Amino acid sequence: MCATGPRRAHHWHRKQGRDMNRVAKLIATIETEMDVETETPASVNPEHLRMVEALLFAAEEPLDQKALATSLPEGADVSALISELQSIYEKRGVNLCCVSGKYQFRTASDLAFLLRKEQPEQKRLSKAAIETLAIIAYHQPVTRAEIEDIRGVVMSKGTIDTLMEVGWVKIRGRKRTPGRPVTYGTSEAFLVQFGLESVGHLPGLDELKAAGFLEAIPPSGFDVPNPSDGLGPDEDPYEGEETEELATGSVNLDEA
Repeated sequence: MCATGPRRAHHWHRKQGRDMNRVAKLIATIETEMDVETETPASVNPEHLRMVEALLFAAEEPLDQKALATSLPEGADVSALISELQSIYEKRGVNLCCVSGKYQFRTASDLAFLLRKEQPEQKRLSKAAIETLAIIAYHQPVTRAEIEDIRGVVMSKGTIDTLMEVGWVKIRGRKRTPGRPVTYGTSEAFLVQFGLESVGHLPGLDELKAAGFLEAIPPSGFDVPNPSDGLGPDEDPYEGEETEELATGSVNLDEA
């Protein structure tokens, strides 16, 4: 029985050695196959391949073989180099594509979704909307009737709607006058857009003159209003939307 133990141990070690040899041979086979797959074909010059790759990466527009050949050493096999690059990049995040007989690196088609960017639609304000915004900014709190009185014209139905949709104008409160009309003012988004600390930092008379928005000598009695974020003496805070009373019409950028 004592002899049996050593014999079994010896047999086990021999078996383990054979298994290790098989694993080593398998690893060597895999490495050899991998080397064959990644090895550059003998007909392709590795340095020329790097040069073509660099030229295509740096190009702003697709390049044809003739354009590539002018930057490569004489005798370079451009066709073989391009074929090799296409093979290398075939399964990568960017592929070497042929576009109208020219070559360019492009994002792999199945990854195009990664480069999509959602951007809000930019809306251009009409002259009437810009004038209305300026009046609201400098005269807030201000009612619709007061805006029309300052402009001297009846305001289009969608003008204030447009400014509120953009996010630069908000309802501030209600005037303590018959009908209790709502008052309008600028929003935080307005301050952020124009880089203002508060409405008190809107350009004053001197700044408006320097910018060319006012004549060097304004009319007698003209003054730039001092808007305020706080409620006016005849203004109550706004306590919620009443749809029928606040409806100003549908948004129409052309009319606004």
